[in-house]
Amino acid sequence: MADQQARTSSGDKRPTDIPAIRWEEPPEGPVLALLDQTRLPAEEVELVCTDAAALVEAIRSLAVRGAPLLGIAGAYGVALAAARGFDVAEAARALEGARPTAVNLAVGVRRAESAYHAELARTGDPTAGAVAALAAARALHQEDAEASARMAAHGLALLDELLPGGGHRILTHCNTGALVSGGEGTAFAVALATHRAGRLRRLWVDETRPLLQGARLTAYEAARSGMAYSLLTDNAAGSLFAAGEVDAVLIGADRIAADGSVANKVGSYPLAVLARYHHVPFIVVAPLTTVDLDTPDGASIEVEQRPGFEVTEVMAPQVPVAGPGGGVPVAPLGTQAYNPAFDVTPPELVTAIVTEEGAASPVTAESLAELCATSRRVTAT
Repeated sequence: MADQQARTSSGDKRPTDIPAIRWEEPPEGPVLALLDQTRLPAEEVELVCTDAAALVEAIRSLAVRGAPLLGIAGAYGVALAAARGFDVAEAARALEGARPTAVNLAVGVRRAESAYHAELARTGDPTAGAVAALAAARALHQEDAEASARMAAHGLALLDELLPGGGHRILTHCNTGALVSGGEGTAFAVALATHRAGRLRRLWVDETRPLLQGARLTAYEAARSGMAYSLLTDNAAGSLFAAGEVDAVLIGADRIAADGSVANKVGSYPLAVLARYHHVPFIVVAPLTTVDLDTPDGASIEVEQRPGFEVTEVMAPQVPVAGPGGGVPVAPLGTQAYNPAFDVTPPELVTAIVTEEGAASPVTAESLAELCATSRRVTAT
């Protein structure tokens, strides 16, 4: 089960004073507390998960979302199941299947599950296994924060190389900030570093249909960070490119195939096409945990299909519920909707993929494999 606790934030150092995710151990047993992203920006409310089933529902409803954070949440979910005495394997499979496109989720789940089983095999003690799973989750959380900082530095350096002189006008899609990360995010972290360096002229924020993660979340983070930003409807991006108002596109990723194909929030692929036509760099920022060398190409990426009511209804916090999906209907009752959560951008449209170990450019299977090999060498030393 899960419950909600409202808290008010203050200050402007972070997008919110409530962490996106945190592990707590009250007297009644450990819980995983999540900032409920479906309620932003109207209110900052925590969703408290006491078991893996509650976390699965939070993931499916997008209360917790974003590739890196899903990996962290998956690892903590395994630790939660272990600590509370549930079937760890069953919980792990349920968590893995909650959002199939996001590879980080499976990576986090498997890392904590492996730590649990290794310690259980060594000691025969499920409690020791639970402790090991929690340690693995906390380590992944810390590693993601460190990776975020390194991605921001690499991304800023790449922008300065591609666009010398500063005054960058950056277009971004969906939400890639601290709300999806153990640190300050992926693509948004690069934009934030550009802002702090005094080289950001304007952040263009796609509203990101149908659930408005750009309008509700990225604009929220940009405002709290004091960035110069403007919100636009997704279908206004073409006119913005045509007017010469975009210097670079920065997006995140939910899965990157071995050939460099990038699955990201639906609407990313049209931006890549526009960027190529208008000779604008199209840059993907993601940790190496998002690179899936076992998925050979874009056609092999399973794209999550979401409920049609997300398209036929407007989902907004604190709006009276009227439709069967919990939102305000904007289409006739019974309208069928096409609602893929992601689209796939081929590598030839991607200028660079920025990771914590540097950038792959041009984007090829060889350049990605080399970055992954570099990461393995660094981890081994």
